[in-house]
Amino acid sequence: MAIDPHHPTPAYLSFWRERHLCTLTTPRPDGTPHVVPVCVTYDPEAGVARVLASRSSTKVRNVLAATEAGDGAAGARVAVCQVDGPRWATLEGIARVRTEAAEVAEGERRYEERYGKPPRVNPNRAVIEIALTRAMGSRGLKPGEA
Repeated sequence: MAIDPHHPTPAYLSFWRERHLCTLTTPRPDGTPHVVPVCVTYDPEAGVARVLASRSSTKVRNVLAATEAGDGAAGARVAVCQVDGPRWATLEGIARVRTEAAEVAEGERRYEERYGKPPRVNPNRAVIEIALTRAMGSRGLKPGEA
């Protein structure tokens, strides 16, 4: 059974509320994957995951390049993943870069909520906002599994 990213199982959501380092995979302009460690927040009610980043980072540049290569609005197909021993969970979706003050503040608030401390000060901050399209996970995180 698939996991609905907008209505995850309690176990899946609980796993995403734990403090874990994650990875973000973005497409480079040549199509190869760029994978980096990040901190991720998951908001199933809004159907988004968020990653704080510097506006000059490669991950932000990759999302912007993919957006510009498309129709200008679609964004980049990305995935975020976290692993803890045998447990793992992946969220996939369409990313776009948000730089509006309210969006950055919301990303910072959610980061502090999940990771227990405010993010470091960064006046050049952006948020990679991922509109979720798919969720996957290890046994025990899916509907009907224990």
